[in-house]
Amino acid sequence: MAEFSPANFARMNAAIRETEFSPQSYARTGGVLYLIIIIAGIFGEFFVRGKLFVPGDATATAHQIVASPLLWRVGICVDLVMQVCDIPLMVIFYVLLRPVNKHLALLNLLFNLIQTAVLVANKLNLLMALFVLADAPYLQSIDKNQLYALSYIFIKLHDHGFGIGLIFFGFVCLVEGYLIFRSGYFPKVLGVLMQVAGVCYIANTFTLLLDPQLANQLFPFILMPCFIAELALGLWLLVKGVNLEKWKERLRIG
Repeated sequence: MAEFSPANFARMNAAIRETEFSPQSYARTGGVLYLIIIIAGIFGEFFVRGKLFVPGDATATAHQIVASPLLWRVGICVDLVMQVCDIPLMVIFYVLLRPVNKHLALLNLLFNLIQTAVLVANKLNLLMALFVLADAPYLQSIDKNQLYALSYIFIKLHDHGFGIGLIFFGFVCLVEGYLIFRSGYFPKVLGVLMQVAGVCYIANTFTLLLDPQLANQLFPFILMPCFIAELALGLWLLVKGVNLEKWKERLRIG
């Protein structure tokens, strides 16, 4: 039987910690979560709202939603799944990027937390767009066209709320991109791509707030770099993960 000593006890604790925490397993999990978020986002934006929302036509939009209320609700649920996945992904990025700079990693987490909170609260606008179209007794006294217009306004409000949330995510991408670039255990190109994505997110939202007509012309092209950057990062986390030797070296230095 091995003799007990403080050195043996320390080695045993280190072995337990290494078993409990593997940066590679965190990275793989983060990759899966990131891809779920991307797929859910595409589904909600293009296969639900993109299908049911008719730009500039409140009546047609209302008829589409009334004809497919379940699809509208499914879109809201999928969006919420996306936001739920955001929470563990925040923790994963904090853990993986903390060896570079723990203060910036925490700042990154806080920006992301605010973004997610804004987006979750923003789902109420999509529910209200559905509620005012319900065949409820308390709505009978209101003209149908007014209800259609009100529903349309709630959807537009959701678009702007989504854009406001993306301001904070733009700063997430800027900070995260910097940390990835400086890490040494992720490719520098991923860091550059994420920072470009951050600039695009922020520019898109401020354009939406300041000049909606220009924003309509830029969308969705201004967000293509964001899609490329986030997809590349998600796939890298899933397939390659982190360079363990460089991650451990950076952890020791930090």
